[in-house]
Amino acid sequence: MRAALPPGAVELSALSGLSLKKIIALNDALHVESIADLKSACQEGLVSKVKGFGLKSQAKLLAEIEKCEIPKDNSVPLNHALEEAERILRHLRGSPALIEANIAGALRRRQETLRRIVIVAASDHPRKVLDHFLSFPGLRRTDELDGSHCLGRLANGLQTEIVVVKPADYAGALLAQTGSRRHVAKIRDLARSQGLSFFPERNTGQPVLIKHESEIYQRLGLPHIPAEMREDEGEIEAAVSGNLSQPLTLEDIRGMTHCHTVYSDGRNSIEEMALAAEARGMAYLTVTDHSPTAYYAHGVGLDRLRAQWEEIARVQERVKIKILKGTESDILADGSLDYPDSFLEQFDIIIASIHARHKMDSEQMTARLLRALKSPFFKIWGHPLGRLIPSRPPFACRMEKVLDAIAEARCAIEVNGDPRRLDLEPRWIRAARARGIKFVISTDAHSIDNLDNLPYGVAMARRGWLTRGEVLNTLDAKKFAQAVHP
Repeated sequence: MRAALPPGAVELSALSGLSLKKIIALNDALHVESIADLKSACQEGLVSKVKGFGLKSQAKLLAEIEKCEIPKDNSVPLNHALEEAERILRHLRGSPALIEANIAGALRRRQETLRRIVIVAASDHPRKVLDHFLSFPGLRRTDELDGSHCLGRLANGLQTEIVVVKPADYAGALLAQTGSRRHVAKIRDLARSQGLSFFPERNTGQPVLIKHESEIYQRLGLPHIPAEMREDEGEIEAAVSGNLSQPLTLEDIRGMTHCHTVYSDGRNSIEEMALAAEARGMAYLTVTDHSPTAYYAHGVGLDRLRAQWEEIARVQERVKIKILKGTESDILADGSLDYPDSFLEQFDIIIASIHARHKMDSEQMTARLLRALKSPFFKIWGHPLGRLIPSRPPFACRMEKVLDAIAEARCAIEVNGDPRRLDLEPRWIRAARARGIKFVISTDAHSIDNLDNLPYGVAMARRGWLTRGEVLNTLDAKKFAQAVHP
């Protein structure tokens, strides 16, 4: 029976309201073979045009997909948690009793998914701040409440913890609540060894008045360790030995990379994307629409590619920002790149990505990537392990072997800022930088609004300890173009 069904029918059948007849219709009309394909088709408005469907059924399908994407443990993606935390902060700042407040916990460390929002606040009247929090519209229930602490649950299932301390204790409390636990434990040990105490709940040494969190590290003889790096992955030891470099900042980025337009599955024109990037202070933009094999994303065929290049040239005359003509070329199942070589050599930039056949076993996928890396046009590995948070895990491959091959081929790796991807993971970023591999921080933007994915890419880069010199799109337009040219 499985062999007689369209590819992906079993996966798609998990969606409520999607019968076998409708699955076949979607496959015939749009080549939908997975939930990810269906989501893209719904977002592009294509499903409503298929016989037997309409706008209402398309909306219901999209809602069902998003419902299925919510993890069972009530964790939510980074961007959703951050948006909720910012709403809480804005609400708290409406309290006259509040002096200052900031996000802490795993959210401040920018982990990919979160189950709890932690906020540390300073006030001389903590109960007034907590009473004000209790009027937050998104708060569903309160689980714990005392004079300086509240633990509640939001309507979306997220736990929210508010910790209110005296202003003099704020810096120490913020560091202690940011974590990770192992990082904080080592900082406590260092302080104890010097007879100092920065944390109000443990008076194990001479109390030190600290105004800013960075002063704690300074008093311990360490450089400031950014929140994204506080995971006890060797950052304290590196700081003690003087080998901890300060990571990349958002201000270091000079160009928007990996951007899609209406030529494939983007929502905005080339000119609209260019002007939006220019308004954000960027010096260049890469137009990297999908290649032909990505039919579900309206991949750009050879017949339309010339037209796109001509439009890029016209738009370039009207904008100041440099536009680089590129592609997100599919890495096909046999390891070859989409588009003939005669076209690949004419691009300014090529991002090579895997969009299909994610379930190859580790040996097959490794061989596929190693074959792709032999191409002289393979310069940037896009969203490397293909994960979608939380619906699709990274695909299997012998990552150490692939990283060795990338270092030898002198290719770069993308750190994808799309909150659904956040790919590559920090542990593999660190493994790659140890091999001297360069990186590109991308937005994977499919609209003007998606250009604001950049901070998420930078956050992942910081978690992987990347510095400005290791990221190619910190270069100016000319040097970047030279570095990524096929």
